[in-house]
Amino acid sequence: MDELQHPARQLRRNMTDAEQILWRRIRNRQLLNAKFRRQFILGSYIVDFVCLEQRLVIEIDGSHRLQNKSYDDKRSACLTQQGFVVIRFWNHEVLGDIEAVLEVILNNLSQSAQRS
Repeated sequence: MDELQHPARQLRRNMTDAEQILWRRIRNRQLLNAKFRRQFILGSYIVDFVCLEQRLVIEIDGSHRLQNKSYDDKRSACLTQQGFVVIRFWNHEVLGDIEAVLEVILNNLSQSAQRS
C-alpha cells in the first residue's frame, strides 16, 4: 500500500476535467450527507472516488479504458467481493450531463442506505 501513496497523491493533483467536475459536486457531503474520498487506495487499487460508509466506488473512464477492459473487470470483481458497489461513467457522460450522473449516484446511495 505504501507504494501506492505517491501515485494516489499525483492523481489527486492531476485530476481530469471530468473528475474535477464530479468532485466539485460530491465533496463536502453534498449528496445525502455521504463522505466521498478521491483517488483513494483500496487494497491494491486506487479508485477515483469512494464513499466508505456506503461501500460505493465511482470510476470515471476515458477512451483509453477500452484497452483495459479485462483489468477493469478484474478490479471491479475484486472490489465487489470486498462488498463495494462499483459504478462507472465515461468522461463524456460527466462532462455532458453531470445531473444524470449525479442521479445515478444518488440512486446508488439510496439503495445502499436501504441495504444497511
